Amino acid sequence: LMSDYEVTLVNDNSMQEFYVRFKGPKETPFEGGLWKIHVELPDQYPYKSPSIGFVNRIFHPNIDELSGSVCLDVINQTWSPMYDMINIFEVFLPQLLRYPNPTDPLNGEAAALMMREPKSYEAKVKEYVLKYASREAADDAGEDSEEEEEMSSVGSYESGDDEEPAGNMEV
Repeated sequence: LMSDYEVTLVNDNSMQEFYVRFKGPKETPFEGGLWKIHVELPDQYPYKSPSIGFVNRIFHPNIDELSGSVCLDVINQTWSPMYDMINIFEVFLPQLLRYPNPTDPLNGEAAALMMREPKSYEAKVKEYVLKYASREAADDAGEDSEEEEEMSSVGSYESGDDEEPAGNMEV
């Protein structure tokens, strides 16, 4: 399915949650960056869209800097069962990074900077790429933080019992 990408399963027995290494598109300020993308497939996939989030930080108007949530219509509202994971990593995410939409931001600071000072925006994107999107940063992303637990449990672990991370319950 994703032979050109490094894919790591979260649980060996489940193909529903995994990480994909995603490279920034060429000829963009994101070029040279490597991100760890958390993917969770709902039981209704491909009829329901996957949940996608950047684990290491990225400076982009349509990506929440702290949670890594992505604001992308094709994933959130206009998903079709005709799409597959390759579409996300070869078309949708590269297009999002190439053509940000500052009028519908998840990161207001990035959107404002992009509109007011495009050169400063580009410089800050490149600074984030160097600081947070190296191979080492992608490998380490989420390892020692609780952010990953919070993100991966959205919508799938809602009992209110915060002591047990989703998927690790022992019988």
